[in-house]
Amino acid sequence: MFSPISIDDFVKAHRKNNPTEDMKTYRTNLEQAVNSKKSGTVCYQCGNPIWAIGTGTVGWSGCFACITGEADNSEDYEIDSVCY
Repeated sequence: MFSPISIDDFVKAHRKNNPTEDMKTYRTNLEQAVNSKKSGTVCYQCGNPIWAIGTGTVGWSGCFACITGEADNSEDYEIDSVCY
């Protein structure tokens, strides 16, 4: 299961690791991905629910497994408002 994190906290952490990235654009992309997940968007490859953080980061609607190639998401984050 993902570890829940707020958008604000995730953007702060992302900024720390990506100091040259435009955080306004990144936050907008992340918020759009959260809204997509809330509206039921599924991974375009396998049909599972999307991973909002991954989708907002890579720019295409994908689940954790399809974006990362990994099955275990226990050490990864997802935005708290879409954690089920």
